[in-house]
Amino acid sequence: MITVVSKEKTSPQTQPRANHADVLVIGAGIVGMAHAARSLDAGLSVIVIDRDHEAVGASVRNFGHCCITAQSGKLYDLAQSGRPLWLDYAERAGFWAVESGAVVVATTETELQVLRELSARRVTGQVEMLNAQDVAEQLGRESTEGILGGAFLRDDLRVDPRTTVAKLAQWVDAHVAGSVQFNTSALGFGAGKQRRASVHTNRGSFEADQVFICVGHDVDYLFPQIAQDHQITRCALQMLRAEASEDLEVKPAVLTATSMLRYEAFTEVPAAQALQAEVLAEHPELLSIQANVMFTQRPDGTLLMGDSHSYAATQAPFLKESTSETLHSAIAGYLQGTELKVIERWQGIYASSAVAPLLIRNVADAITVVSVTAGVGMTLSFGLANKNVNEIAIPAIASPINA
Repeated sequence: MITVVSKEKTSPQTQPRANHADVLVIGAGIVGMAHAARSLDAGLSVIVIDRDHEAVGASVRNFGHCCITAQSGKLYDLAQSGRPLWLDYAERAGFWAVESGAVVVATTETELQVLRELSARRVTGQVEMLNAQDVAEQLGRESTEGILGGAFLRDDLRVDPRTTVAKLAQWVDAHVAGSVQFNTSALGFGAGKQRRASVHTNRGSFEADQVFICVGHDVDYLFPQIAQDHQITRCALQMLRAEASEDLEVKPAVLTATSMLRYEAFTEVPAAQALQAEVLAEHPELLSIQANVMFTQRPDGTLLMGDSHSYAATQAPFLKESTSETLHSAIAGYLQGTELKVIERWQGIYASSAVAPLLIRNVADAITVVSVTAGVGMTLSFGLANKNVNEIAIPAIASPINA
């Protein structure tokens, strides 16, 4: 929940001025836009700035899969708290979102055992075991060849990564208390009037009672020591998009054995160690590229496929065709009989850290860095934003120094 001052502010005094608002968000990706949306719903005025002319980062280069069920601990709590917010903003901002769930395909007994153990840990119905025929139907296949069974992850959502953030930015900018300003780069930070924070940009200075810096993996461009302390690096992934096929309809997100090796809810069950050994023995080519073999279908019918993972402070832009071929071949094996004609390939980059999956750090009075340092930014965005607006922005603005 969030403390709501006014659902839609209409008084002229509440509108953001050209250079001042209650909340300034740096970064128009999904994490930044979620902070803006939750701030508006708390009755606060908001300015969002972004150095580019539109969002082109991690928020548009992914599967559009809110992988809620596979999270664990505090990340699971954030993911679940953000789930209803995703659906609420989809309706209000007009972007596509569906309660599709996700299907995990099991091709071996070890994979099935991991799913059974996860199902036993969760509330009834959240992780539903499926037989081979059920899984084949979810994949749009007639044959069950190579499938032993699987599981349906009820709570997972899907959105269209190519359109969601832009729609949300339009909604924020259309709000009487909101403004989104692209091609505006943060260059430095300082103290403004009445203990407000000041942000210096290529378009002049802005002041706000609370600043959220949501720049993903680019924290090191602004605060190199913080990035070093948190051991932030860039995770690059290769992805592909296949053209729409008339005979292919896959409603849920689809995960596989390699997915079970990457998400904590799976890796913490007892059978996970045996699965790691099994995949290493049977599919070393997938582990060599640190694959998460998964796919989702966009509203236009095209199929998003991927992905591989590599880690470095600076990522070369070059894609390895052998990696793309490995991913393509693996996914084609799950969709027997469906031609997957690739029409796009691209590189995604997100922040990664061996220290912790979240970075929330106050760098000065009323200036907070927020970065999801794991590949679950879409999944956590609204839950994380809701928490930060409640616990950071609202108290800061209510403080006597900002009165």
